Amino acid sequence: MDAPDARTVQAVILEEVGGSTSRLRELPLVEGGSVVRVFAQKLERPTPLGETTAVHVKLPLPSHEELADSLVRVVGTPKAPVVLFRSDTLARLGAIPRSPGPEFFTLFSHLPDAELARRTASETQVARGGFGAVTREALLFNGRHPAARFTGHAVDARRFHDGGLVPLGQCSEVPVSTQAGWERTQIVRDRAVVLDPERTWDPCTGAGTKGGVWTFAHLMRQMAQGSGATPEVFVTHWLSRWLNDATINGDTVPARRAMYAEVIAPWAAASGAQSSLLLNASTGRWEVRLDKPLDLGIAPFRLLSIVNRIDLGNTEGGYGRLAHPGELRFVFGLTRPSPWGNGGTEATCNLKPFTVIFEYGVPGTGCQKVVAWARQWTQLGTHASFDALYRTRLAAMTESVVLSGKAPSKSNRSALNQLRTNEAVLGPTQGGPWELREFRLVDEDTASGNDLPIYGLLRVHTLAMTPDDAAHDAQTDADVDLFVRTLVKGGVESPVLVPTRCSAAFTVPYRFKGRPFLGGNSRVAPPTHWAARSASATDASDVCARKEFSLNTCNGCHFKDTGTNDFSGVNSTAFTHISPTSGLPAKLSKFLTGGGPGFMFSVPDAQFGAAVASWPFADLQRRHEQLYDLATCATCGRFQGLDAGFLTRMEALAGAVPLDVSPGAESPPFRVGPIHDVEMVTRLLEVRAGFKQDSWDAPLSFLRPPEVFVH
Repeated sequence: MDAPDARTVQAVILEEVGGSTSRLRELPLVEGGSVVRVFAQKLERPTPLGETTAVHVKLPLPSHEELADSLVRVVGTPKAPVVLFRSDTLARLGAIPRSPGPEFFTLFSHLPDAELARRTASETQVARGGFGAVTREALLFNGRHPAARFTGHAVDARRFHDGGLVPLGQCSEVPVSTQAGWERTQIVRDRAVVLDPERTWDPCTGAGTKGGVWTFAHLMRQMAQGSGATPEVFVTHWLSRWLNDATINGDTVPARRAMYAEVIAPWAAASGAQSSLLLNASTGRWEVRLDKPLDLGIAPFRLLSIVNRIDLGNTEGGYGRLAHPGELRFVFGLTRPSPWGNGGTEATCNLKPFTVIFEYGVPGTGCQKVVAWARQWTQLGTHASFDALYRTRLAAMTESVVLSGKAPSKSNRSALNQLRTNEAVLGPTQGGPWELREFRLVDEDTASGNDLPIYGLLRVHTLAMTPDDAAHDAQTDADVDLFVRTLVKGGVESPVLVPTRCSAAFTVPYRFKGRPFLGGNSRVAPPTHWAARSASATDASDVCARKEFSLNTCNGCHFKDTGTNDFSGVNSTAFTHISPTSGLPAKLSKFLTGGGPGFMFSVPDAQFGAAVASWPFADLQRRHEQLYDLATCATCGRFQGLDAGFLTRMEALAGAVPLDVSPGAESPPFRVGPIHDVEMVTRLLEVRAGFKQDSWDAPLSFLRPPEVFVH
């Protein structure tokens, strides 16, 4: 599609400190066909592997320029390759009825008739108002940024069965995005839920059920099973991680012993326990002594929100084969109630700037699992209120994720991906600096880059996508500058137009230039963002790479890159996107809301300023559209896996493998290069059957550009 005019995207109707709000309807309207990246086409006869459908994908330009005119493209990894053939070439060979155009490449799938019928029925349900009022207008997002408006296409089953090209990937109609819809399907923070008397317990008032299924206590008890420790010891050990310095990947994370005075000691006193903080002379480490365990049932962590992050199901940084249902998150805020529990009120709650986020990987892989999980959330969206039935259904969903044993192959058989904290209350000065930490149930081997499952306690873990800010100055560091201008810039999808076309696929390695790179904590203010010191404001790829890198770090995402850097109360939730100090319901950042349904919030570029770029955000709108795309418009097919030996055979036949290796990825064990011989395409089609592996389930549109964000 033609890129929208940047001036239109930045049309401002309300100027505010640190950002501006504009209407999404100010975005340009583009023709729906111009945004189609995937077509499906029924084959006249099945392939030798039993595939019935040609799936035509508009691939982005390869990172390796020499592959741009190759007749074959390989994406994914050498161990799990996805092989595609130029559609125009296959049409000339008679392998497919018709090509959608020179930019498209084709792979093959088995698409059952019942699956197409299911999608058609789902689209009909939406059109008839099954999920509320509908609109034919959808938003095109480039990464996290709204870029344009368009109208989608309904699946034409008759045309498909007649061998015609059928566009996939966009709904013809979607439910209108509303505040009420966000509250029920994306970020559930209504008082009826977060103060549910059956499932939560409020340390501020004593109302509720101790150990209810949405309490801090319940989540920790489930996570501790199999650890070899009681839940009380499990939690005390986790809190004690702040009492001593910790070193990971060469980064020394300084102790924040205020954890004892702010959290452990008052919690112990409320539990009827005597506590002390002592320096162990033999080990040189500070330890907590308790004469009786902490009472988990009265934990000072108050539920702020239950969050659906199904949008994180395609964020591996590469074209992954297996879809998964993203994450389920619980966000808690720290309180210091006085009195504790019974007799307390909202006014005596003493809310603290400290959030704890439990982030679970929803069990299951494959398209059908993703669609089923998405449909459960959309069904919640049909409720008129947060009534007993809504809460019962939500509880059944959360328990299917958080209970012990739901992830048998993971540590402690828990589905936890990571537990993150964001706090200022433990800082060396009153109220700061803010610090973000990450904990996992793994042994992290930074030498090999592997996380090894354990049965044990929570460990400090390097932060996702975030360099060590003690060793690498966020504004002037040469390594950061080089990393952004080479590896990140190499993963930027072309063409780039700031601010409406800017996305990148990359990973942040443990080591860069032979030195540790990933950090063990992230402090905020300063640094407020990450800069690439020699990046050029006139080079759109430089500007994009810098933003993509910094936005995906912890401190960039929680400060200047998302506009949470103003403390006027207009824009900011002060380093958090769900505020722990605003009361209930918890206040959300404008990065999430965009300013409300129908709006987007534009943030000046953290390094170059608004004169170069203002980046628009409306993240709940993005998540809303992706949720209903998955629930009602995903079309699931089965794809035939190919053994990695197929690439070895390809190299032997063609002399090279056209694998588009991501910047910074490990070099493959074969020569990378293009294939230009049409006869070689025929030969490779013929030999596929000799390298057959298990088939796998995925949306026909799974080969979309990956999203690397984790926050």
